[in-house]
Amino acid sequence: MGWESMWIWFLFGAVFAEVQAGERLLNSTDGMNVLFIIVDDLRTTLGCYGDAVVKTPNIDQLSSQSVVFQNAYAQQAVCAPSRVSLLTGRRPSTTKLFDFNSYWRVHAGNYSTMPQYFKENGYVTMSVGKVFHPGITGNHSDDYPYSWSIPPYHPSSEKYENQKACKSKDGKLHANLVCPVDVTEVPEATLPDIQSTKEAIRSLHSVKKHNSSFFLAVGYHKPHIPFRYPKEYKKLYPMENLTLAPDPHIPEGLPPVAYNPWMDIREREDVQALNVSFPYGPIPKHFQLLIRQSYFASVSYMDAQVGQLLSALDSLEFTNTTIVVFTSDHGWSLGEHGEWAKYSNFDVATHVPLMFYVPGRTTVPVTPLGPVFPFIDPLSYIPGTIPPPGRNRNVVVELVSIFATVSELVGLPVPPDCPESSFHIALCTEGASLVPHFNVSDEDDDELIESVAYSMYPRPSDIPQWNSDRPDLKDIKIMGYSIRTIDYRYTIWVTYNPTNFTPTFQDVHAGELYFVEDDPNQDNNLYNRSMHDALSSKLFAFMRP
Repeated sequence: MGWESMWIWFLFGAVFAEVQAGERLLNSTDGMNVLFIIVDDLRTTLGCYGDAVVKTPNIDQLSSQSVVFQNAYAQQAVCAPSRVSLLTGRRPSTTKLFDFNSYWRVHAGNYSTMPQYFKENGYVTMSVGKVFHPGITGNHSDDYPYSWSIPPYHPSSEKYENQKACKSKDGKLHANLVCPVDVTEVPEATLPDIQSTKEAIRSLHSVKKHNSSFFLAVGYHKPHIPFRYPKEYKKLYPMENLTLAPDPHIPEGLPPVAYNPWMDIREREDVQALNVSFPYGPIPKHFQLLIRQSYFASVSYMDAQVGQLLSALDSLEFTNTTIVVFTSDHGWSLGEHGEWAKYSNFDVATHVPLMFYVPGRTTVPVTPLGPVFPFIDPLSYIPGTIPPPGRNRNVVVELVSIFATVSELVGLPVPPDCPESSFHIALCTEGASLVPHFNVSDEDDDELIESVAYSMYPRPSDIPQWNSDRPDLKDIKIMGYSIRTIDYRYTIWVTYNPTNFTPTFQDVHAGELYFVEDDPNQDNNLYNRSMHDALSSKLFAFMRP
């Protein structure tokens, strides 16, 4: 054991000593534990969301015992802003984080986070892997010590993710987008998500030993690029069985400001070798299929990690005392609209999985003495053997609601609604608890039709340029505000002042309107052919400061 691990376990002991002394921490019988699993760049490419291609037996098994929200949306389709938003329960317009270059406690307000709230109410809070985005957005500490009882754990092999670690046919190592590997040959003979799973299981063993209430957040890297995954998962998706995206071409009515030129994958050596023209040049079809194959393989690899973690929850007898939340920070385009990234307001970028397993509340009958989450190897999984989701909910919901929902589920006071200006209020939420939707059907849910999810995305220009995907705050000139209901997605792109964080709704650069029943892929923009004054009023009323 290295000195870093020894130091962490020393801190574990110090924290748990408080439990034994009864000074601060609650006994585990006083409330449910929480296992919060967040995945990076995972769209709703899961069996439990109706995907017939991908093999995700462990997540599907979790869904069979959960409330599954089929229409959950992120507030901004990029890692750092989305994670800060859902962990603070406040929208990016409040955290004032649209890029990767600020810390909300200094830049916007000293807001409480979900793990901080649990810590202050007696839970041991632990972070493993990518929960907060690394860097200044978490004060280079993943917001420790505010949010976590012990220093967050990051896998040592994280540092190789963007290095030249992909062996090609020439025998040399490259920084490729597509990177199936022999795990025994990679540095440290492991990958970050494998290390994170082992560390998370060790954390569960420790809290079991000390009989402590816990909030354990586990962040998985895959399927985030590069697609670096154990090569055996590639065989699950033979190229001859794969198809291109249903709409691989740029829609005719798409405003240029809405398009993202996927600069991050253009920087990979194997993509550079394709000589794809900027910004609209299509990727060759054979490589499109290769990207889709590698994304699916990465998802199945991640599913195996989730399965091992849930199986450990079972074996340690936590299944009946632990709420499990599973979600993603945002989605990822797999060729839809000719795009290969997040960085937009389309459903493929904002639509995410969201499910809650609550013992005794969301579960369906299982074998009395059998495990709830036995591990299922995706490599040998037979499709069709997993029960369907336990309880599907079609109401439109937002990730910003997770904070209030989990608080209510464990019996903590739900943070109050934030007022219009909440700069000086440490604890409040801009997302309503989803618990009222747990035990009603879609037919009985009065909010189903009127429910709305709000997203936003910044741009530096009306036309795609090198920094269109991830503009720094100072470079933002336009903000795309978007609302998603059961029936439609409506987006307007307006002038934005990054100095005082002010939109000018009267200066509309472009608009989009898609009716999803007839146009599920959002290809037919009806903005210029529809009367949308009522939609504009609805959006303006919400977003106007």
